Amino acid sequence: MSDAAQRWVAVAHILRPRGNKGEVAAELLTDFPQRLSELREAFVGDSRKQDGLRRIAITACWLSQNHPGQAVFHFEGCSSIDDAEKFRGQDVLLPIEQRVSLPAGQYFISDLIGCSVFELPREASPLASSPCSMSTAPVLLGGVTDVQFTGEGVSGTPLLVVDAREGELLIPLAEDICTKIDTAARRIDVLLPDGLRDLNTP
Repeated sequence: MSDAAQRWVAVAHILRPRGNKGEVAAELLTDFPQRLSELREAFVGDSRKQDGLRRIAITACWLSQNHPGQAVFHFEGCSSIDDAEKFRGQDVLLPIEQRVSLPAGQYFISDLIGCSVFELPREASPLASSPCSMSTAPVLLGGVTDVQFTGEGVSGTPLLVVDAREGELLIPLAEDICTKIDTAARRIDVLLPDGLRDLNTP
């Protein structure tokens, strides 16, 4: 697969040099930071462009004890502050094939964003004469633009932010509402409970 067709996942964003031995401090962009200490190589560059990325060996990586949410990388051939400065503002990326596998029922936010959301009928119409009847066909609501969380330390169901025709629609990411999520097909089927649309009305 060519680099142009390759998909990537950013696991860290390099902030600045750290110390005088060529190490860099980086902001964590992954929910699984422990795996970074096992990495032996990665790609660095601009995740927004994803072209011109270069492969680089990692001699060491560990989670910062003094700065939660940060890690320290030491790249091969990087042995001074000047060397480390060249990495400032770049991202540490992995091929998407190396992304952590999630348990069933859990999804990466990046996989949910961009999915088309279809509303299923509450119940089949008794007048439906065929499986293809328009009365029972799912209706396209819009696409997922974001996922909202209740906040750190606060329990609650995440919300899908859907760009619907009538405006922004917030749909709880719950199994009884999001009845089918197919990230490969970029589709989410939902069964909206009574009153949900009213909650979304300003």
